[in-house]
Amino acid sequence: MSDTQTYQHGGQDGEAGFGDYVLLLKPRVMSLVVFTAMVGLLVAPVHMNPFIAFTSILFIALGAGASGALNMWWDADIDAKMRRTKGRPVPAGRVAAGEALGVGLALSGLSVVMLGLAANMLAAALLAFTIFFYAVVYSMWLKRSTPQNIVIGGAAGAFPPMIGWVAATGHVGLASVLMFGLIFMWTPPHFWSLALFMKDDYSNAGVPMLTVTHGRKATRTHILIYTILLAPVAIGAAFTSIGGPIYLATSVVLNAGFLRGAWAIWRRDEVQAEADNYAVEKKVFRFSLMYLFLHFGALLAEAALRPYGLGGW
Repeated sequence: MSDTQTYQHGGQDGEAGFGDYVLLLKPRVMSLVVFTAMVGLLVAPVHMNPFIAFTSILFIALGAGASGALNMWWDADIDAKMRRTKGRPVPAGRVAAGEALGVGLALSGLSVVMLGLAANMLAAALLAFTIFFYAVVYSMWLKRSTPQNIVIGGAAGAFPPMIGWVAATGHVGLASVLMFGLIFMWTPPHFWSLALFMKDDYSNAGVPMLTVTHGRKATRTHILIYTILLAPVAIGAAFTSIGGPIYLATSVVLNAGFLRGAWAIWRRDEVQAEADNYAVEKKVFRFSLMYLFLHFGALLAEAALRPYGLGGW
């Protein structure tokens, strides 16, 4: 189900409703940001005041929403050409581009300033850099200029757990770098598996996704390579201060499943894929969502059980 189906939107004659402004913030992406940032904050070796912790996550979420609004403002032209995005508020004409820009800029300033006041300036600086990276480096530059857009641009989605960790500790630690690395390495195979069954959306919009510039066979090979590279990064976090046997077991099982799916994608050709309506690619894409959620869920379980001597090594 798309976000545009999830929320009630606009009134009559194209008027924007409350749901349209919610959609500007990309709530599904925001939910992932909130979860990973919260895990980064909670697994940190510092007890944070619950109210400060809550407000920190709130402002990180607002920063993610600001990034989404700025992205929708800039990408309205290509969003209108893609089946997956043409119903978004700006290309559909329910929210003016200028309004989306205003919402994005206002929330950017508010979230950064308030996170600095609630937590610390390093966390605020990281949030500001993340918004800039997603809106300017990824959306305005990389997305339309290189097939490596997802590889490099994936850094924007990888920062939230690091920001959560820094909000709690005031510094960047090895554990936060590994959480960043987990999302960073996960992003390419996740989005490339989506690109395989989105058919001609990216080519119609003029976006140089790997499927467009290098072909589908090359994309399948890249998915396998990045999934292989992802496994040691994900499993390696088990042997840090935030890991433990629960996380290790979870990560081994999930990486085995992801590798199996990537191998299945690599072995297929387009004739096979079209014959079953890209069933394998869709299955791997859905598994990749569960993969990330369960990794961070396992980290959270380790942190929750550690005070009782049941989590960690």
